[in-house]
Amino acid sequence: MDTGLKGRGVIVTASSQGMGRATAELFAREGAQVAMCARNEGPLKVAADEIRRNTGAEIYAEALDVTDNAAVQRFVDNVAKRFGRIDVCVANAAGPPAKGFLSIQTDEWRKAFEMNFMSVVYLSKAVIPHMQRHRWGRIIAITSVSVRQPIADLVMSNSIRAGVVGLIKSLSNEFGKDGILVNNVAPGYTATERLKELSSVRAQAAGTTVEAIHEQWAADAPLKRLGEPGEIADAIVWLASERASYITGQTLLVDGGIYHGL
Repeated sequence: MDTGLKGRGVIVTASSQGMGRATAELFAREGAQVAMCARNEGPLKVAADEIRRNTGAEIYAEALDVTDNAAVQRFVDNVAKRFGRIDVCVANAAGPPAKGFLSIQTDEWRKAFEMNFMSVVYLSKAVIPHMQRHRWGRIIAITSVSVRQPIADLVMSNSIRAGVVGLIKSLSNEFGKDGILVNNVAPGYTATERLKELSSVRAQAAGTTVEAIHEQWAADAPLKRLGEPGEIADAIVWLASERASYITGQTLLVDGGIYHGL
């Protein structure tokens, strides 16, 4: 299937591991030029070198804090100079910690809002003018099934990521005329470092093991297993492709059916 992504300039944030890394590699395999970023330079460099070696694609990697608006703008400018264009931006960021509501400090709410909401604002504002010039663009946020079905112990994620859905819908309405599609991918329980963090909190509270928590989550999903980062990447690359050219303003659940609503 021709995705139409060959030669496209792609940004994937938080791409040193997990879903972000899998997404960056899949775009590279489709022939795109891929810009990767993450807060920690060491793991980012390792991931970029591996993807470059595995795919032969042009990879640009730069350490970045996506909560720093000025740094985001500089990064996007650097990518545009390097690739000559920016066509796709995948906005990914670490999720807020798993905590009960009364134990969360006010400053933690601010940090979570900056990380998971404002980072999408900063990235979108920086990349949209580049996309407008070519009248073609894709902005895809990675959130969580929590935007449809709140998850226990993740009150910050449940609250803030729902706001991202409102932002995505608003941007899709405003910039559809410019050929820019804006969507959201909402993963379910996926085998990443983030899931290990959440399962550790759950296991400690329940007096059980991380493995038992994973088995419980798998049993709750109709597919009876956890998701894999590559499966989330498949959905993201499809949404960015020409095969999804009439889809915008949507939230695509990639959750093994664990969301129980209609």
